[in-house]
Formats: sequence, C-alpha cells, structure tokens
Amino acid sequence: MKITLLGTGTSQGVPVIGCSCDVCKSLDFRDKRFRSSIHIEVNGMSLVIDTGPDFRMQMLRADIQKLDAVLLTHEHKDHTAGLDDIRPFNFKQKKDMPVFGRHQVLEQIKREFAYIFSGNRYPGVPQVEAVEIDTNPFVVSKIPIIPIPVMHYKLPVLGFRIKDFTYITDANFIPDESLKLIEGTDVLVLNALQKESHISHFTLDEAISMAQKIGARQTYFTHISHRMGLHAEVDQDLPSGISLGYDGLEISLP
Repeated sequence: MKITLLGTGTSQGVPVIGCSCDVCKSLDFRDKRFRSSIHIEVNGMSLVIDTGPDFRMQMLRADIQKLDAVLLTHEHKDHTAGLDDIRPFNFKQKKDMPVFGRHQVLEQIKREFAYIFSGNRYPGVPQVEAVEIDTNPFVVSKIPIIPIPVMHYKLPVLGFRIKDFTYITDANFIPDESLKLIEGTDVLVLNALQKESHISHFTLDEAISMAQKIGARQTYFTHISHRMGLHAEVDQDLPSGISLGYDGLEISLP
C-alpha cells in the first residue's frame, strides 16, 4: 500500500492570500500546503479521500493516471469543491466515478453540484455514482474500509481505516468507540491545526496527546494552518514517532 499526502493545509491553504507572515513567505516547499487530501494505492486500486479546491493540481502534481473511487469525510467546501475535476477520469476510464459519503454529505454535494445530478444533464458534466455509507464497514474494489466516526465541533466527520493505515482530518474529539477501531494502526494521519486553542480542530498539543494515546508506530499531522509555524522549526521539536506531514509525502506499508 502506498499513501501520498496530496494536501496538508487548512481551509485557506498555505500561503494564505494577502498574508506576509514568515510561513506564508517561506521558501521551504514543506510550507506550501494545498487543502487536505490523500491518495491511496492498494492491490491495484486507486482512491482519493476528499476533493478540495486544489484537486486538479493535486492530481497533476502526483501524476495520478487512474482513479477508482472518491471517499468524502464531510461536506465542507475545502473537502468537496474540486469534485467537478473528476471529469478527465470519466473520459479516460469511460465510467461513472463512485463517490462515497454519508447521507448528509451526498445531499450537500447534490445541492452544490446540482448540474451533475440533474435529470437533464448537460453534455460533458461529471459522471458520478453517489454511494451512501454510514458507520458500517464497506468495500471498494475488494478492499475493506472501516469508517471512523469523529466530531468536528458539532459536525460528524468520518475518518477511514484501510488495513493498518488510518486517516482522520477535521476533528477535535474522537469517541472511545472510534478509538477501538483505530487500535493496532501502524501509520496514522491526524489533523493538527495550530498551537492556539480552536473550536473545531485539535491543537498541536491535543494532537500529540491523541497520537500518543492511539500509539501508532508513526503519526503524521495534516490540516495545518500557517499559524502553526515554520515546518522545519515545529517538526524538530515533536516527540519520536510524530512528524508534520507535507504535500507530496509518500508512505509505504506492506
């Protein structure tokens, strides 16, 4: 299994428009962050978790030639706004794109991308197969996937576990029942927004505490704000087995 972090930034991305802080002006490629998304290749199956506003550039940068499915963690625009750009995969693969999400997530994208789901669709619009999921395990191309329910303040969000890899973004609370589903994870990707308190995201200290509680061999943080600080400075102070993620990071698992 190969995991590629396509984007590790927060909703505004990094650099932020109009900002001249040290992070936004940094020349370190690790401080340039697209909106959060990952690509997973396992047993010949290719899937993406979340299609944010940077989806097109993420696909081009990672040279992704095939995509079998899209999983959506929740309905916020920084995780769904790039859905239209699945069209080249429709054209190339000559089939609809399965998009997996909870009922409220699919209803939201049906409103925001009404032209995709119209009964009288314009030629060339994205071809989507909306697949409703809940908190029960499901299968994509023979690969079992376990949803991990978490809370993003008052909004339910799904993380996902595939084999010994778990991905959780946009969370500030993980219930005990979900922690049990994560047990034994080898590699964890977890959101850590910034050092200061936030209403709906783990802070850096909260994410470190949660990562240590989960106990994965290696944890990478994602959904990182420019307020976190420079990658090089923050990363060197993290505990063993915990690192800041960055766009383009590739992780290999058996």
